[in-house]
Amino acid sequence: MKQDAALAERGISHHESIEQDGPWWAVAPSLLWWSGAGVVAFLPFAFDTSAWDAVRLQVPGNQGNWWHLLAGAPFFLAYPILWIRLRALFGRSTLSVVARRALLSVAGLSMAGTLLVESPFMLHLAGTSAWQRFAVLSLGLGVMLFSMVILLRRRRYISRPRACIAALETGYVANAVLCLVVYSEATGALSSRSGWLVTMILIWPISLELAWILFGSITASQAVQARKV
Repeated sequence: MKQDAALAERGISHHESIEQDGPWWAVAPSLLWWSGAGVVAFLPFAFDTSAWDAVRLQVPGNQGNWWHLLAGAPFFLAYPILWIRLRALFGRSTLSVVARRALLSVAGLSMAGTLLVESPFMLHLAGTSAWQRFAVLSLGLGVMLFSMVILLRRRRYISRPRACIAALETGYVANAVLCLVVYSEATGALSSRSGWLVTMILIWPISLELAWILFGSITASQAVQARKV
């Protein structure tokens, strides 16, 4: 109630703010795993190749192509998410219209890229096993479709900045689970696929955070305010 009143005094609706998820010690874990996700972008994910290498097409055997670029880029979504979380932690709980549109555009481009990454699996051109093809298509497409449906259905109860976070996290999770499945059988020393191992650990709290954003409870005052927007 106090937060809603403070926002109202500044002419900002609940739908324009990032709700704090509690005191700083409750928000800190989110910063921890998103910081880890930011590091993962530079760790070797498979065959001693990182997402940073992939976006630069620096793939072993000079095999880098558009697929590696589109598969590697979404790992860098960790940085805008971390930026939003840090802003909220230090009391900057609003995002400008330009910032929201830019973030949603980035999320949309990431998900479009993930769809293209999945196209070889749809066309049976990836050379993977049947279970990998099923897992890639069901998890990658499933995460995106499910999140978008929930965001549309609950759009009046999720603030716009949190919707941006949900869209960014959806793009990250959809691509991450795809890469986890595709490279699950990659060979080599653990050091050559440390990014895969760290992502396997981080994907669980990140997925739970996404679920909380999509389904988290809201107060009665927030619901009333959301309906007025």
